[in-house]
Amino acid sequence: MEGVKGYAYWVCSTLLDKSNRDTELYRYNIVQMNAISAAQVALSKYTERIQSDPEAFIMLGYLNEHLQLKRQALQAYQRAVELLQSTSSTEELAFAVGSYGRALCTSGQWEEAVHAYKSTPLQELSDLAGVALAYCRAGLIPESISAYERALAVASSEKEKAYILTALALLQHRQGNLDSAKTLLFKCSMLKEPISESLLCLCALGLVHGDATLAAAALTELLKQGSASGNVVEQRCLLTCTLLALQGNYSAVQREASRAVHSNPGNPSLWALLSRVVPQYYPRKANGGAMAGHVACLSSMTQGKRALLYSGVNQLASGRHSGEDRHRNALKTLQRAVLLCPDDPAAWAGLMAACHTENTSCYLSGSAPCRQGMEKILMSVVSEKVRSVEEIERPLAQTLEGWVLQQAVTGLVLGGQLEEAEALCSQVLNVSPEHPAVMLALRQVQFQRLLVASGGTVLPDSVMEQLNNTVMMNPTNLGAWHWLAEVYRSQGLLVQAVMAYRQSLQLASQLGLHSSQVASLLRLALLALGPCMANVPGNDWKDLVLEATTEVLKLGSFPMALLFQALLQYVTKMAARETRRLLERLVYVSSQDFPVTVVQVASWYLLRHLHAKNDDELINVLLEQAKMNRDQRLLKFHSLLTSSSS
Repeated sequence: MEGVKGYAYWVCSTLLDKSNRDTELYRYNIVQMNAISAAQVALSKYTERIQSDPEAFIMLGYLNEHLQLKRQALQAYQRAVELLQSTSSTEELAFAVGSYGRALCTSGQWEEAVHAYKSTPLQELSDLAGVALAYCRAGLIPESISAYERALAVASSEKEKAYILTALALLQHRQGNLDSAKTLLFKCSMLKEPISESLLCLCALGLVHGDATLAAAALTELLKQGSASGNVVEQRCLLTCTLLALQGNYSAVQREASRAVHSNPGNPSLWALLSRVVPQYYPRKANGGAMAGHVACLSSMTQGKRALLYSGVNQLASGRHSGEDRHRNALKTLQRAVLLCPDDPAAWAGLMAACHTENTSCYLSGSAPCRQGMEKILMSVVSEKVRSVEEIERPLAQTLEGWVLQQAVTGLVLGGQLEEAEALCSQVLNVSPEHPAVMLALRQVQFQRLLVASGGTVLPDSVMEQLNNTVMMNPTNLGAWHWLAEVYRSQGLLVQAVMAYRQSLQLASQLGLHSSQVASLLRLALLALGPCMANVPGNDWKDLVLEATTEVLKLGSFPMALLFQALLQYVTKMAARETRRLLERLVYVSSQDFPVTVVQVASWYLLRHLHAKNDDELINVLLEQAKMNRDQRLLKFHSLLTSSSS
């Protein structure tokens, strides 16, 4: 029995020595020999038989903490405290109570942790730092600052002072004192033993407040500290990607994440990060993003749960539905994500988007949608899950809840269930009166019903004014501006539609939303292309198409922008050689990154161009390409063109 305590004591002593982590001895004795688990099992057996040994319970609690067994650690420390309370060993009791307070903090019992720490003399640095953290998590920020200042006074080393100053800076920032936070973090960097955490915080501070200069300077200093390992690699990669996005260098975000993955292929966190950034900053590589998420799933169950959601989002971005692949599609992936993370509202929202994608593909192919009636069910599930998220995630979760409502309404409208969509909006308004996003959704449905009832006739100015006022209630809602622009377009008010799209573009630029900037520019280009295709005289619309597509291509290589430029060239100079060159660049592509729709539309116009030129040789080449891609529509279109010209 004594051998059990001796072995556990040796393992705990080795773990307490942080300087030996990279030694061969540590890797063999602790990691390869699975020493922590072995000592924990042995001590568990020991404490079952001998329940009056406080030292054994303290060591068992420490080993349980290392194994992330939070409840078991809490129970072990609690038992140690109970045993020591009946002895005269005040030092051991204070140590056990401090460990118990730490376990309470880890378990999320902040108020109980404060009470435990306050029962100690609060003279040791670990106890002062522990009670400061407990105060912070309990929301008692002034008390937390006071405790950290006391800890700073007893800190003996420069490194300890640096950690405490960093914690104080975070608390000052939380209270809105930005300048104080910066001052404390700068003071950290002036110490003889600076720590990387202070530079991480300084960089994050610059990113959060849009100060690219501060963020870049802090990141540069951080990277000078040499090679990193473990989660530090992921932190640095995340900060670098965020800085590149803040600077507007969106295409470099994906390249940076890819570079980090290639340098650390065994790190599942980096694979998950790559899968996360691709659909937002480089959706053309969505197939690669889905594969990155798949690799993360295979590499780590912990990362895999979240990476499965990222993989599904990438499949949504690439338009992969069951009609294309019955086994690997967004619906299958997101169903698995929901099974693995049933409490994650984002996973349920992703499942709703996948169902919408499936229904949309059915509408486009002319078949009956097979997943109707899911909107209300999934929306209620997301609302239920949002209520249970942590306080720090609540604003993001509420935004997700608003998106889910919009998605549910869109799904009902797409299925022609306008009355149900209006009833859903009214039901939500009964709970949250005058909610701007819900009011907008209600007005959108009412407008759709009015349009159907009027048979597509022009609506009165009073109705248009009411719709405009509703959108003005949601000035930061990009989707609202896009919808208003589409309403203006449907009513023939193209100038007003252009103004709405420009407003959405300005908003997306202010918010730094890359994908929304691209969406606004592409919608603006498509709007301007309409009059060009209808041969409206003048150059204003042609100039607008070129302006919008050129700006899109500055943000990245987007096939849709190239298609719009090719169609504009086709309209203005149908028989020119440049027209054929622009269309062929979209048709004869070796990459799978071009959407099928873009390739098919370009093929149609290329076929018309070649028919006008009577170029039989190139027509045969195009038809061979269509047969290889199983594009039956193009072959049928060729037959129609041939019969009409004969």
